[in-house]
Amino acid sequence: MRVAFVAARTTFHHETERLARLRDIAAGLVARGHEVTWLCARWWEGPHDEYESDDGVVYRGIADAPTSRWYPLKLPGALRSLSPDVVHAAADVPGHAVAARTGATLARAPLLVDWYDWETATPSSRLRSWFAPAFRRRAANAPDRLVAPSRTVKTRIREYGAEGADVSVIPTGVDFETIRGTDPEERADIVYARELDADANLESLLLALAEFRTREWTAAVVGDGPEREAYEKQARELRIDDRVEFLGNQPVERRLALFRGAHAAVYTGRRTPFPADLVRALACGCVGIVEYHADSAAHEFVEREERGFRVTDEAELAAALRAAGDIERKDVDESFERFGAGPVLKRYLDCYRELRA
Repeated sequence: MRVAFVAARTTFHHETERLARLRDIAAGLVARGHEVTWLCARWWEGPHDEYESDDGVVYRGIADAPTSRWYPLKLPGALRSLSPDVVHAAADVPGHAVAARTGATLARAPLLVDWYDWETATPSSRLRSWFAPAFRRRAANAPDRLVAPSRTVKTRIREYGAEGADVSVIPTGVDFETIRGTDPEERADIVYARELDADANLESLLLALAEFRTREWTAAVVGDGPEREAYEKQARELRIDDRVEFLGNQPVERRLALFRGAHAAVYTGRRTPFPADLVRALACGCVGIVEYHADSAAHEFVEREERGFRVTDEAELAAALRAAGDIERKDVDESFERFGAGPVLKRYLDCYRELRA
């Protein structure tokens, strides 16, 4: 099967969870014998129009920068020349998804749009930003199939007018082979992993932990951001800084080792379309504790789990931490294999085949 990926940015431009999700899907397709060409902005030097990565994905540069106005203009013609069986586009920039619709029609191929985050990119100019809601509505109704990483995102994009039956929920895949082959790093009993920005809400966990000063425990905070210094100060003021370690950003392999060595993973962030590190921690056998927020999908991954807690405030969080201590440690939670890279890729392939049929 020939699949055309449409996203101006790639992980070679900037590493993000949403772009890593697309990259892993593309690489997985190639590993299964499919042909993948990613239409993007160039990042490489030289006269060549294409760059083939180590995983076999071919990147074709149709613009000099991700923000180039030429990218959506060249997209329809580039898709027609590729003649793919399926077009798989990202909704990061709604205008690009709309242009992909035109290209897919010219190529006589179905269009799947991967809508990772309901807050898509806003155009730089003020005039364009006024029309951003209209572009999002057009992008939501342009494809033959929409894919969201969580029910929370599905609900939000349906507000743009997308029909519920045309929106499939497919999570980001977890590399179970790497999880099983990772040695635990027994550094902390409790782990928190997220960017420390304005929505991190780490104070909820720190206040809950302060209630257990007289008990033996250690905690690790993985992630960096503009609020890190404020959270480190709060830990000192609560007199728990000797047991809360701020580790900063860590590669996935180190995070998996920390998750495998921990007992509980706590997520209190106010906003996330898909809590990738929480799902990794749950797969590593951690007890999951999530503070519910309307703009966070994290609660979806613990509310039906025997080893999961959904809380709404610091008092419930403290009670959940206490209860989690009575739950037996687990090596790897095999029930989360449904989030494995293989099952997730199969769901995408099923979508492709349904669309082609």
